[in-house]
Amino acid sequence: MKTTIAAGENPAPLSFRTENYEAGGIFEERRQPWCKVGYAVTGVMEARVEGRRFLCPPHYATWIPADTLHACHNRENVKFVSIYIDRDLCGGMPETACTLALSPLIKAILADFAGRSITVPETEADQRLALVLVDQLLKAPRRESFLPVSDDDLLQPVIAALQADPSDRRSLSEWARSLKTTEKTLSRRFQGLLGISFNEWRQRLKLISSLSLIEDGRSVQSIAQVLGYNSSSAFIAMFRRQTGTSPTNFTT
Repeated sequence: MKTTIAAGENPAPLSFRTENYEAGGIFEERRQPWCKVGYAVTGVMEARVEGRRFLCPPHYATWIPADTLHACHNRENVKFVSIYIDRDLCGGMPETACTLALSPLIKAILADFAGRSITVPETEADQRLALVLVDQLLKAPRRESFLPVSDDDLLQPVIAALQADPSDRRSLSEWARSLKTTEKTLSRRFQGLLGISFNEWRQRLKLISSLSLIEDGRSVQSIAQVLGYNSSSAFIAMFRRQTGTSPTNFTT
């Protein structure tokens, strides 16, 4: 059963909310006069921002600028952190929505606030800690999406082939040979242009592909086969690493 969750009010220039949402939650489409950073501690939240789809799994957050049309939903139970920031504190942040890679320090500060039930920093110590958080968000690596792409001459053929067939199990060295380059060169292109390794990119692709298959009602075993895994357990292990939970939580 779907549950529609209304937008709340931003209570301060900088505030935080950590909530557990049951599967099927829908956050109605809205624009807000403040900026927002959201990420899932466990599970995956999906956001649509000005028509673009973003994923908020553990370790990665979605940056949503002020006055940007957005809506969210979660197919499974999720523990979700929302950071609301006055636009005056967001100088230097991107003008459009993007994915942020969260450092251990960012997650530690948010966990500390959640553990102490701090929604609005009031003491001088907590206000200083909150400003450290903002500074860390300004420094966080930015990507256009959870699954970055490139039209680079070497990367584009690999990306296109894997998007067409996520079960393709060719190694980076095999791709390099087919492209008449070296494994080291191809590896550097992935890291330099996309910000992540080839293996990490492929795992993210498999995660995104699996979410669509889950939505279609496919079984875990069937999804594992479609994505080229030798066993369901290997697929489940990847899914758990990426989301902090099991794919069976999405299918129930």
